[in-house]
Amino acid sequence: MTSHSLQAGAGLAVIGRIGPNAILQGLVALSDAVGEPAARALMAHAGLQAHVDHPPTTMVDERDVQALHRTLRRELGVARARAIGRHAGLLTGDYLLAHRIPAAARAVLPRLPAAWASRALMLAIRQHAWTFCGSGAFAVRPTARGEPLRVSISSTATARATQADEPLCDYFAATFERLFQVLVHPATEVQEIACTAMGDPACIFEIRWA
Repeated sequence: MTSHSLQAGAGLAVIGRIGPNAILQGLVALSDAVGEPAARALMAHAGLQAHVDHPPTTMVDERDVQALHRTLRRELGVARARAIGRHAGLLTGDYLLAHRIPAAARAVLPRLPAAWASRALMLAIRQHAWTFCGSGAFAVRPTARGEPLRVSISSTATARATQADEPLCDYFAATFERLFQVLVHPATEVQEIACTAMGDPACIFEIRWA
């Protein structure tokens, strides 16, 4: 279990932890967008200078990921922050494919029918959900045969404690998209169709391919 509880008034507030790529690839994507000096300044403004000086190699506090995306939206605008989040998600997907997905799975899954490969990949994602959900809960939503897959995270670090008129979890959508494009079907698209930032009870991602 990667989350822990802190006393918060009369109750307990659960503080989760997330894999370091949420910070590491976020910084790379931010540097690609605004240049390294400006990226370092924005990280410092978000209170994340320690992660710049000492890149994390273990799980990070989900509040750091929340602070990064909140700062990007405030300083760069929602549209640009979402684009940076998407770029970071694609980079994270590439990292997972290169370093976390076994070579046998990378060789076999793309050769299977997409429906079979998707089930195998979704099982692996569910088993490792603790590495990206933080204090949120991951679930696979039932759909009718032939309909797009739907997965949900009850509270993502990118949308938590935020109000918006549009979905904000491009980082997670892009990570799922890259994994499915490489391992299941190259035409996979992932769309966030509900977001807690918009008042929905969970962030829901629809995964479809041609």
